[in-house]
Amino acid sequence: MTNEPTHVLEDQEQVEAIVKRLKRAQGQVGAVIRMLEEGRPCNDIIIQISAVGKAINTAAFKLIAANLKECLLDTDQDSKAMTEQLQKMFLSLA
Repeated sequence: MTNEPTHVLEDQEQVEAIVKRLKRAQGQVGAVIRMLEEGRPCNDIIIQISAVGKAINTAAFKLIAANLKECLLDTDQDSKAMTEQLQKMFLSLA
């Protein structure tokens, strides 16, 4: 077990929006697989893969933004540890 701070997103509206976006991305991945199996042109497949990547990145950024908002409102958090955790999350998407 690590000593890194953890935070569970409490805003259920944000959680639902992120889940919805990820489920859409999941459907897009299924479409990519079908396109490959059907022998569709590479250009079409790359466009769909790009859409999947954007959907996942948007979900990740929404999660980080919602987490940041909640962390800023939580005065009980160790600010240095929280800053380091948020930096790690942002950098993981870079």
